[in-house]
Amino acid sequence: MAFCVGFDTSNYTTSAAWIDGMEGRNESRILDVPEGALGLRQSDALFLHVRRLPEIVARLLEGRTLHHAAAIAASSRPRTAEGSYMPCFLAGVCEAKNLASALGAEYMEFSHQQGHLAAAAWSAGREALLDHPFLAWHLSGGTTELLHVVPEGAAVRAEIIGGTTDLSAGQLIDRTGVLLGLPFPAGKYVDELYDQATSTASYRVKLNGLYFSLSGIENQIKALAEQGETLANIARYAVDTVAGVVRRVTNAAKKAYPGLPVLCSGGVASNSVLRSMLQDCCFALPEYSRDNAMGIAVLARRTVERREREHGR
Repeated sequence: MAFCVGFDTSNYTTSAAWIDGMEGRNESRILDVPEGALGLRQSDALFLHVRRLPEIVARLLEGRTLHHAAAIAASSRPRTAEGSYMPCFLAGVCEAKNLASALGAEYMEFSHQQGHLAAAAWSAGREALLDHPFLAWHLSGGTTELLHVVPEGAAVRAEIIGGTTDLSAGQLIDRTGVLLGLPFPAGKYVDELYDQATSTASYRVKLNGLYFSLSGIENQIKALAEQGETLANIARYAVDTVAGVVRRVTNAAKKAYPGLPVLCSGGVASNSVLRSMLQDCCFALPEYSRDNAMGIAVLARRTVERREREHGR
């Protein structure tokens, strides 16, 4: 089994991982966001990643050595599409390139989205999904996309077939959390408030095929806050609205693409309510739903092992 290392430096999480085919380990830490802020500027995120990476690598390598690594990989862009770029990924790219050069290992690049899909499939014990067509949700702070995914070499290629046309699900949850005075990113804190709610009200989002808009929901949530609604009821309103529209689009997609399994990835996919509503879908373990480097390491390992099989080794 090939031993490979992956790096992912998204806008909010510094992460590194290794995998050897039998087991794997991911180390990550969320970047510090000032209280009340809705995120970080790219320049600030890049700076924080550069400062944080030595700590993450040191934790990752406790009791482990990289000397036999076959490949060092990094997420270099948000998705596999022309013009897809965010400066924060440069931190992981530079770290991976330097390590690969020092160790004489191969350097590889994948997209952040490819990493999410690979991590979700691997952690769910369904890595074989990556070898066949499937549907996937990428639900995060920056992305709410329904994807038609097909194998491409040892990795995957994804086509957007649905999702939000404006605010992402994660943005709506985070903005709701900040409005309620919760830390950013707010997903887990909004989730914790959910069971304290006394109201089951939610909004039925209008669909346009497999697409929908969430921007109007933010105004409804602000109105609830101005009316003095409880924090828990507002949190549940936001979560149930997001989970409800994702469930309806998923059902519609399964009719349009019969027989294809549905994989859910991205930080919002760790939400307990969404997971309960989509019990017939495949979910990553919560720690691998959020931003992590494991998927990048998995794709590197798959690439090395595929090449070895093709050469009869």
